Amino acid sequence: MTISRRVFIGSTALGLSGIASGMFSTVHAASPVTVGILIPGSKSDKGWMESGYDGLVASQKKHGDALKVQMIENIKDAEMEQALTNLATKNQLVIGVGGQTQAALIKVSKRFPKVKFSIVGGALGDKIANVAQYDVKQAEIAFLAGASAAMLSKSGAVSYVGGLEIPSIVNAGKEFGNGAKYIKPDIKYFESYAGDFDDVSKSKEATLAAISQGADIHYHILNLGLRGMEQAAREKGTHLIGGYTNRCGDDPLYVAYSVTGVGFQVQFAIDQTVANTWEAGYKPFGLGMGSAASDMMICSGTPEQKAKLEEIKKDILSGKIKTLNG
Repeated sequence: MTISRRVFIGSTALGLSGIASGMFSTVHAASPVTVGILIPGSKSDKGWMESGYDGLVASQKKHGDALKVQMIENIKDAEMEQALTNLATKNQLVIGVGGQTQAALIKVSKRFPKVKFSIVGGALGDKIANVAQYDVKQAEIAFLAGASAAMLSKSGAVSYVGGLEIPSIVNAGKEFGNGAKYIKPDIKYFESYAGDFDDVSKSKEATLAAISQGADIHYHILNLGLRGMEQAAREKGTHLIGGYTNRCGDDPLYVAYSVTGVGFQVQFAIDQTVANTWEAGYKPFGLGMGSAASDMMICSGTPEQKAKLEEIKKDILSGKIKTLNG
């Protein structure tokens, strides 16, 4: 199988076949930590993948020549195992950005026991000696997003579109609905799945269906599929809650943002490897790791709305409000 995606090593771009045959850029540091990262979607999707890429860029800026990076992006599911194998062959740490990389990453990790593997958005599973699973706790922050949506909705109806109908994405959808009902018990809530994180037309169709039933605030866990939601909301005059990174003020289409620190976890894996403190196993992030890891903000929120969000955050952290696993 030949993968035609692009691979970046530092500032050099190569085809994946070039990686496999050992073509490398000049090493600027005496013994840099080598990191391979798989970003299966687009690094400019305004979502999960872009947040992961932002974390990588921040790590490169922080560590400079002490770090040497290979990046593969836009990889189909069937190509992930080969891509991860190529990264594992040449790097000390391999990062899979997204739970969709988990099955292939765990399979490859068993063939490279001396390589460290970190999954950003990894589900809790059996402990593997060389695999770290970082839980973004999307369900936790989705509860806050739902509460924000209910406070912002003028129609009394909100909606959620997820990509793949897998446990972490479904749990986030349920908690978004729970958060909305926590604020307004009689609110209408519409939940749907596009079947793909990048399908623009299906995401637009799902959003239009919710709008036709009255929804005026929409949340998502999508990658490029978000473009379809944006199209629907602009056409119908509704609004979105963005994910992963706080971009308040960039686009009036977005009235709030949840922070689910995908990039923060990429930096965490790299920082731990550079410091030689990297550990395998499951690690939850979420609100308990601070605002860089997880947060929620209403862009033009009233003092009352902001106070309510802070109250809910405290109740989640204390266990008074319990959410599903991420």
